[in-house]
Amino acid sequence: MALSQTELTLIALDITSGLSNRDRFSRLLDTIRQNLHCDAAALLAFQGQQFTPLAIDGLNADVLGRRFLVDEHPRLEAIARAGDIVRFPADSSLADPYDGLIPHQGDELKVHACIGLPLFANEHLIGAITIDAFDPQQFDKFTNSELRSLSAIAAVSLNNALMVDRLEKAAMQSQDSDPAMQFGIATDKDIEIIGQSEIMQSLNNEIKVVAATDLNVLILGETGTGKELVAQAVHAGSNRSETALVYLNCAALPESIAESELFGHVKGAFTGAISNRSGKFELADKGTLFLDEIGELPLTLQSKLLRVLQYGDLQKIGDDRSRKVDVRIIAATNKDLKQEVLAGRFRADLYHRLSVFPLMVPPLSERGDDITLLSGYFVEKCRQKLGIKNLSLSPASLSQLKQYSWPGNVRELEHALHRAAVLAKAQTRDDICQIAPQHLEPITSSEGLATTVQASHQSNLSQSQFEIGNNSLKDATDEFQSQYIRQALTQNNGQWAATARQLQLDSGNLHRLAKRLRLK
Repeated sequence: MALSQTELTLIALDITSGLSNRDRFSRLLDTIRQNLHCDAAALLAFQGQQFTPLAIDGLNADVLGRRFLVDEHPRLEAIARAGDIVRFPADSSLADPYDGLIPHQGDELKVHACIGLPLFANEHLIGAITIDAFDPQQFDKFTNSELRSLSAIAAVSLNNALMVDRLEKAAMQSQDSDPAMQFGIATDKDIEIIGQSEIMQSLNNEIKVVAATDLNVLILGETGTGKELVAQAVHAGSNRSETALVYLNCAALPESIAESELFGHVKGAFTGAISNRSGKFELADKGTLFLDEIGELPLTLQSKLLRVLQYGDLQKIGDDRSRKVDVRIIAATNKDLKQEVLAGRFRADLYHRLSVFPLMVPPLSERGDDITLLSGYFVEKCRQKLGIKNLSLSPASLSQLKQYSWPGNVRELEHALHRAAVLAKAQTRDDICQIAPQHLEPITSSEGLATTVQASHQSNLSQSQFEIGNNSLKDATDEFQSQYIRQALTQNNGQWAATARQLQLDSGNLHRLAKRLRLK
């Protein structure tokens, strides 16, 4: 046998040692790679008709952020439906989900060995292990019986991790949890927040804690960080998850109709009130009301909102009667409400009523390697939307994404990758596309140029060029960009197209930047 019983026993003992789930899964794949001598392996969880990577080995790092829908990936669909070991022919015509996602192997895997090991618990598919090797005969010496034993060991490890996670969630909620077990996996009732950084793990733990209570929640964070997603996660994890989550953007609310939007009105209450109307509070009764951009709510309404929060009494415009409502409030803002209180633009008593449990959503610049996971997640979404067979990020592109400061946070990253994917598709004749640095205009624009280029080439410039004077930072940045572009232009004999390629800029962007800097 290629895998002895002793080796299988050692594998089982190794992956059940006292490690965190993610460390245990990574060790499992490392052990598989050593014993099967494969070039790439992935452990995937199965939930909601999609496979979610839990650990990878030998694949691009952004694969961990991708979500593989079964009906869009024929090999994964075959594994999900087979019920047993799946050995794909070396010349299989089925598209491989990892085409373009194995480092240093080009855009396509061509002929290679590929095996899928479905993982079952109580006769239900809970995941899979995929193993790939560039040698088409690499796995011929391993019998199906040996691979089934390996699959069974992995299934036990995965199922135990999911069970522990389910029990922890049930303990927090003090009620029977949903049979769909969570391990960072989104189901129909779960909201997935992508991120494994320490700061995001801390946020996820805080979300779980407060979701199980009925406390009001104030979500703080910069624009584009994902505050609405956090609000959805709090609601989804609460005892009110079966009821409505009603949304209201306070910033987009004209003051003339704001009170009616919140509390409703009766027929004839004012000109144009031709019928009774329920407000957001009434619609959210027994559920949750999400007040986005709460810092923009007019002062005149803040006192009325406070009364509803304090006493649960709701009074429609034009109606003398009051009614009781049971509404949980989740509010969000990108403003510093403490400063707004000091400035007299926000009521102190309302602030204290809302901020019983504040949640701070960190900016993307503080989330470390989450940019890699998020990039994989958004690239896979773009691939689905654009109908591209394979879409990947070049190493240079990923490096560029990680160097950028992301003032627009996660929203800016999503938009940048969507635009880059469209450009990559337009410039590629086949269905296998790769996002290159020149497709990332927001990163190579005038705002991002100083950050990405200066870090790479500062050693080429003498220190005398950076003497601090009376210029502003913007003026100093413009001066640096002007000098750098002139230097590149000289090296390329005055050819703008060649200069754009050297600077990894879109030529149109370079011309616009040069005009702004008065180089043209």
